[in-house]
Amino acid sequence: QVDLVESGGGLVQVGDSLRLSCAASGRSFGYYAMAWFRQFPGKERELVAAIDWNGGSTYYDEAVKGRFTISRDNAKNMVYLQMNSLKPDDTAVYYCATDRASGLIKPGWTMHSWGQGTQVTVSS
Repeated sequence: QVDLVESGGGLVQVGDSLRLSCAASGRSFGYYAMAWFRQFPGKERELVAAIDWNGGSTYYDEAVKGRFTISRDNAKNMVYLQMNSLKPDDTAVYYCATDRASGLIKPGWTMHSWGQGTQVTVSS
């Protein structure tokens, strides 16, 4: 079992930055690939960014490429999502997740564990 707790969401203006954090429990965190998803109202969760077990490989959705950066600190059991140049279209609930495998998570894969989500609202 991996427990995930997100933090760092909030209300910001267009063009602002936010850093989301995800704290993970368990000694196996360092072996797991991690990902950030987001969910718009009435829509399914979609993969935003992913990072493999040691940070050597990353994935970004085209909508956030160049603006968002995923990173991890295995010593602290943390994964982060740095979000720059935020747009109103980024407004969503953001979730941290893992499939409890080491390889880079891709769209359509099934996740094993989810956090509770954190709301990001970008106001124009």
